[in-house]
Amino acid sequence: MLNLAVLLEDTAREVPDRIAVVFNEMKFNYAQVNGAANQVANGLTALGIGRGDNVALSCPNLPYFPIVYFGILKTGATVVPLNVLLKAREITYHLADSDAKAYFCFQGTPELPMGQFGHEGFQQVDSCDHFFMMTADPSAPSPIEGTRTLGQLMYQQSPVFDTALTDPSDTAVILYTSGTTGQPKGAELSHSNMVLNARLADSMYPAAEHDVTLITLPLFHSFGQTVQMNSGFYKGMTLTLLPRFDPEAALGIMERDDVTIFMGVPTMYWAMLNYPDADKFDLDKISRNLRLAGSGGSAMPVEVMKAFNDKFSVKILEGYGLSETSPVASFSRVDMPAKPGSVGPPVWGVSIRIVDVEGNDVPQGEMGEILIKGHCVMKGYYRRPEATAATIRDGWLHTGDIGTFDEDGYIYITDRVKDMIIRGGFNVYPREIEEVMMTHPDISLAAVIGVPHDSHGEEVKAFVILNAGAETSEAEIMAWCKANMAAYKYPRIIEIRDTLPMTATGKILKRELRSG
Repeated sequence: MLNLAVLLEDTAREVPDRIAVVFNEMKFNYAQVNGAANQVANGLTALGIGRGDNVALSCPNLPYFPIVYFGILKTGATVVPLNVLLKAREITYHLADSDAKAYFCFQGTPELPMGQFGHEGFQQVDSCDHFFMMTADPSAPSPIEGTRTLGQLMYQQSPVFDTALTDPSDTAVILYTSGTTGQPKGAELSHSNMVLNARLADSMYPAAEHDVTLITLPLFHSFGQTVQMNSGFYKGMTLTLLPRFDPEAALGIMERDDVTIFMGVPTMYWAMLNYPDADKFDLDKISRNLRLAGSGGSAMPVEVMKAFNDKFSVKILEGYGLSETSPVASFSRVDMPAKPGSVGPPVWGVSIRIVDVEGNDVPQGEMGEILIKGHCVMKGYYRRPEATAATIRDGWLHTGDIGTFDEDGYIYITDRVKDMIIRGGFNVYPREIEEVMMTHPDISLAAVIGVPHDSHGEEVKAFVILNAGAETSEAEIMAWCKANMAAYKYPRIIEIRDTLPMTATGKILKRELRSG
């Protein structure tokens, strides 16, 4: 028997008084977090929620998230974390598609009224029986009349609970994909998937007596959830929470809380590097404390990695994975040579192949689709046997990502299959173009897409953000690209922008660039 909640429970037993979660001035030790999760579990059990049920959760990076997350797991039920930016119509879809029996939703803010959207979505789903509002003030009544609060559910419940015995193959979490093609699909991840992925921290980086990790990656996403929250609880870290990434806030928390580990997506590193008032913080102190930095979600531009290493004297370890792989499938370890641009070798217990369109392994150094097999691979897409069969074939998960192996078995992500541009019969990989453009002295960030073209099929278009004070023109950038890239590769269309659209996890939204 195995339950993902063991990650919290074991640490709460070993170091009950250690601070587990920090949010602004609030601090909760491991015993308090575990006790609160037990109260949630007792409340849900009294309502008949248990093994085989699915419970949805909409919550930003607040102490509520781990308390409710592990409370659900303790009952034997499955957690369905939802993106906090979803609107009512989208919430209705996710609740119905996941067969959620109950729904916890944070009340939100005037700018993002999550509770209002959540309740509107909930009211459209007859199969979802219970709605709980998580209020900013735990003792406050719900702002929506007639709805119960998390505080009311937990009131007078015992902080002791006998966690349900679940099989390792039972579904612990259903993570919804971003839905870049068609409707979002729920990846079913088992207790075994999630526990083993969290425990990969043992092999990915060396242990420390006590680490403090800044979590600004959204906890509803697989990166923040597994690599930071679950791994952090497993290793007895202190988790300091930031609900929405902001370079000033992130640097301030690093200084205030003596952060030793930071994990982020490349745009977060880029934002901190380009924050104009960074020197008002004690950067020397931040550098002394910061012993490890990790990046995932999308490919880290080599120039950003080098600049961050120089400024903060910390080695950035890149990893790779998907929601469908719990998520980590490869990782650059501290005890192995650094190779900027690589996402490292496969992690323990995971095999990776790179194949051509016929499914044959390509020679070392050649590009192909990445296939993954091992303990990290999901059970399948919830209630979608055909989509599951199309994605997992002969035990291998087909990722849709393009990459290469080098002579040492390190993996390099070239691009997404769907992002590859075919210009005049030639394959053009946007990441390669972006990497070259980032070496231009006036370019701070670049995103490349393909746009329709009458004679070439597709044309290469680049969106760029310039460094502060730069006055380079689009024509000058195009001329520079022409001088530095093959004729079929360089972008013929360049658009300078102040910002680029990004997801809640910091990925550049190329589909919005295409539709815009």
